Amino acid sequence: MIPFRPPNVEPIMTTTMPFSKKWGWFSGFLFGFLSILIYDSIHPTKSFARFGIWTIVTAVMYGLIGLAAGIYLKNKTNKARYYVGFAIVATLIYDFITCPVMSSFLFNSPFIVTLIAQIPFTLNHLINNTIGAALVTPLIYRWIVDNPQLDTNTIYQKLKSKVRSFFPYISL
Repeated sequence: MIPFRPPNVEPIMTTTMPFSKKWGWFSGFLFGFLSILIYDSIHPTKSFARFGIWTIVTAVMYGLIGLAAGIYLKNKTNKARYYVGFAIVATLIYDFITCPVMSSFLFNSPFIVTLIAQIPFTLNHLINNTIGAALVTPLIYRWIVDNPQLDTNTIYQKLKSKVRSFFPYISL
């Protein structure tokens, strides 16, 4: 939702990878899939209505990226090289399917024309995802996903103790 940003500068892959690593392929699928569904429901573009075939295609693709990240990153250490390698391969597959393949299928665009037109867009997407995977993804994993202070049980216990200190007669 950043105004005047270059195309394909978005943090979905950057944030999907650490959550998929920690909680597995199913959570990774839901994270990627719901990211697109929620985004499209609150931020329609000029070209597309709130929901449409493009929403379904991109949501499924990001869901599959989350699923693949959960499988690939499961036993890997929190190192940028694993995230960068995954981001490069996943970006190339995602961009290939969502542009040349789907545009040819949905809009009857000539495949080779769409493929050639996609190159600068994909380069931009690769640069964004590679930088995000190298610099941001390991930090998200360390500071947010694997942070014991942000564990839901820890947060629940802290809230419970705060509520008890203010309302000693309430049982939680």
